[in-house]
Amino acid sequence: MYFVYILFSSKTNKYYVGSTDNLESRLKHHNAGSTPSTKPGAPYWEMKYSEILADRTLALKRELEIKKKKSRKFIEWLINSAS
Repeated sequence: MYFVYILFSSKTNKYYVGSTDNLESRLKHHNAGSTPSTKPGAPYWEMKYSEILADRTLALKRELEIKKKKSRKFIEWLINSAS
């Protein structure tokens, strides 16, 4: 089981889209500043959205699909539609 997730950092006011097989561990990793692309937002990353997918290939495809939109509005719509 894999996940696509969206994080938000109040420090940078930015979203981050990623995929993993362990959401809790990945969030800790981001908040520890261990990922170069999310280090500026640490330790304020919050999980805002996640989707469960059957395997890594599907998770990567979905992550890319969200990232290709390049739209904050789309990301916020996705988060709000899940609430």
